[in-house]
Parts: sequence; C-alpha cells; structure tokens
Amino acid sequence: MAYKVKLELFEGPLDLLLHLIKKSEIDIYDIPIASITEQYVEYMDFMQLLDLNIAGEFLVMAATLIHIKSKMLLPQPQVEEETAEEEDPREELVKKLLEYKRFKEAAIELSNKATMQKDYFGRRVSFSPSAFKGEAKEEEYFEASLFDLITAFTKVMKEVPKQLFYQVIKDEFTVEEKMHDIFHLLVKRTRVHFTELFRNAKNKIEVITTFLALLELIRLKEILVMQPKVFGDIVVQKNTELIHPTKEING
Repeated sequence: MAYKVKLELFEGPLDLLLHLIKKSEIDIYDIPIASITEQYVEYMDFMQLLDLNIAGEFLVMAATLIHIKSKMLLPQPQVEEETAEEEDPREELVKKLLEYKRFKEAAIELSNKATMQKDYFGRRVSFSPSAFKGEAKEEEYFEASLFDLITAFTKVMKEVPKQLFYQVIKDEFTVEEKMHDIFHLLVKRTRVHFTELFRNAKNKIEVITTFLALLELIRLKEILVMQPKVFGDIVVQKNTELIHPTKEING
C-alpha cells in the first residue's frame, strides 16, 4: 500500500503503553511484561499493516520491552536473605510511565484552563440525547486517541467475514475517495458511529483504506472522533469549528 499517514500529531510509545495498561485494567506498578509486550507488538503489526509511518521510537520501545521480558525470564540466582533485593527490570520503565502520565495530565489541565480555544479540540463534550436512537440521556465524551481507534479497528477486522478476505478484488479504492465519502456523509448527518463507516465494505482492502481516510481527516482537523467516558463505540463528527475546510475534500 503506497499511501502513508504520518503520526506526528498522534501519540508516542508511552501513550500506547498507558493505553494498554488502562484498557487491560493493569496495576502500573506491577506490569505483566510478557502480556504487555505481546499486545504492544500486536499494535505495531497493525500499524505496519496499515502502512503508517511509524517513528523509530516505537521500535526502540519494542526492543526495550523485549529486553525487559528476557531479563525477567532468566532464572534468578539464589542469594542470602541479608543480601539486598535485586532491582526489578521494570522499575525504570514504570518511572518513565508515571512521569509521562503526570506531565500529560498537567498539559491537559492547562489546556482546559486556557481562555483561547480556537486552535484546540475540546477534551470533552456532551452530545444531544436525540443524536442517536435509543440514547435516553446526554453522555460525556472524550477525544479518542489513535490507539482507541486502532482498538476499534481491530474489532472491525475480526468481524469482517472470512470470505471477504479472499475474494477477487475488482474495485480499487483510494484514500482520497474514501475521505470524500466520509466527509460528505457527515455533511448529511450530524455524526455517525465508527463501525457504521465499515458496514458496507466489500473486502479487506476497502476496510483498511476507509480507516486510513479517517486518520487523514483527523490529521487535517476536518473531523472529531469522540469516545464515551467508559470504553464504548467511538463517534465520528464533522469539526464545525474549522474555518477553512480542505478544498480537495469539498471538491
């Protein structure tokens, strides 16, 4: 796949680790390194499958996790009780995660207190109860991260019927065309659920192309992707605060 989405505006490897820890409800002070490493590499595989332009720091973190995992798998030498406890191989990683988490939370707090918000996405919004059928009350939403999107995307991929993976592809789909389709769907409708964008996909290539188009629209700040406070179906909506819509999409 020739089309690449650059991730400069998205998160880094520490964000991915924090996402995995939160999603799996893991104690940050007692990270099951084997499980986290497996999940981290899985996400890396998906980013490579999508042909995302992965920064080198993701690869460095993958190597760090594998190194920690190998150290923890080595048999520990027997020592006398009075000997000082051996350092936990995870300790340095935990310190980095806690420090990064504090800085990130402080940055979000400062952003929320800022008086000028024109160039920033809101961290939380309340949608109208009439936006979706069956939702009786307003629900608090937060801006979804790249890794929230990848988590949702992996679920979509698993639900695609097996036969669609192997059928002969007669139609070709481009990211630009899918960007146009998504944007104009959001002109007609206030917002849509993430899974709706893939409902009529004919094959695996169309699913992947649609997801890349979604990432590109986010990068261009044409759309917002929001998630309920408790992990739920991501909602996609047009960014109404954008002053100058992208000409290529409207054309």
